[in-house]
Amino acid sequence: MEKILIVDDSEMNREILTEMLEGYEIMEATNGKEGIETLRDHRAEISLVLLDMIMPEMDGLEALEIMKDNGWLDDIPVIMISSEDKADLTHRAYELGVTEYIRRPFDSLVVQKRCRNVLALYAKQKKLADLFADQFYEREKNSRMMIDILAHIVEFRNNECAMHVVNVQNYTEILLHELVKKTDKYELSENDITLISNAAALHDIGKISIPDAILNKPGKLTPEEFQIMKSHSAIGSQMLSDLPFHNEEPIVKVSYAIARWHHERFDGRGYPDGLAGDDIPISAQVVALADVYDALTAERCYKKAFSHEKSIEMITNGECGTFNPILIECLLSCQGDMRLVKEGDNPIRVKGEEEIKQVARELLKQL
Repeated sequence: MEKILIVDDSEMNREILTEMLEGYEIMEATNGKEGIETLRDHRAEISLVLLDMIMPEMDGLEALEIMKDNGWLDDIPVIMISSEDKADLTHRAYELGVTEYIRRPFDSLVVQKRCRNVLALYAKQKKLADLFADQFYEREKNSRMMIDILAHIVEFRNNECAMHVVNVQNYTEILLHELVKKTDKYELSENDITLISNAAALHDIGKISIPDAILNKPGKLTPEEFQIMKSHSAIGSQMLSDLPFHNEEPIVKVSYAIARWHHERFDGRGYPDGLAGDDIPISAQVVALADVYDALTAERCYKKAFSHEKSIEMITNGECGTFNPILIECLLSCQGDMRLVKEGDNPIRVKGEEEIKQVARELLKQL
């Protein structure tokens, strides 16, 4: 049974409305303040609010402002009740998010029809939002699955640590969250952070084309072999740009930038294009730092693993190339979380189904 909250200081009005709304479960509040408290405790149960305009302690408009500020109006429709006929009050109520308006004295048929129509409208919107969320979740899940498959194919050929891709993704997410705390220069949203972190899995996709003898050579590469190894960044980006479909998708564009430029360095001494400073996309800059940290702290066929402390020291001393100074600050600030990932105690929580669906619902509200 759907539950309706009636917020009105008049006991008679509450009784009249309760009689008119037979078939619904009714909750009552005597003023706006009490109504807000009821919503805080029971809003998951409440399907509709009938809100009086003029009340003591807290009037309807004040209560409506609190509901709007808390985001409750996205899920709970409000029908304003009033005998007032002032246009400015009515306009203000609609600006705040009222769905319908009922005037006193009450007309039983009008009250019943408007409540039924509003409830039906919100039920339909919720059904559409849930459908969109389900589709969004399946698409995200499938996208992540395909990215993980491709990334682990590269790892399988490269004999690298099986956790390399996961680690780089997690380090990237940690660094990006730290970056947005320190500066708004790069205008990164939570969606951008997720997108870049997912795309980071494909940073070495071009290594698929590198011969095994070079890819897994236990000793130092010759200059000629190193040139071949370096080609993986250009090859990987070319693979992504040559996709016959989806090459305009944001994930592909970000993956392209990361694959091509994650070996560029802030002083312009990287490859393949010799980009410098913020000519290097911030996505590639962050993945570059995450990749270097993981490479240093992991054992490879050609080297032993360095400790966390030694790896941080080598990066900050410029022994692994030059990085954006603000990213070095981020690394130093969040190195505790980086160490936890390295030690297997991951502070990054993988987004579950409900969380991904909630993101989808938020996106739907913006359409």
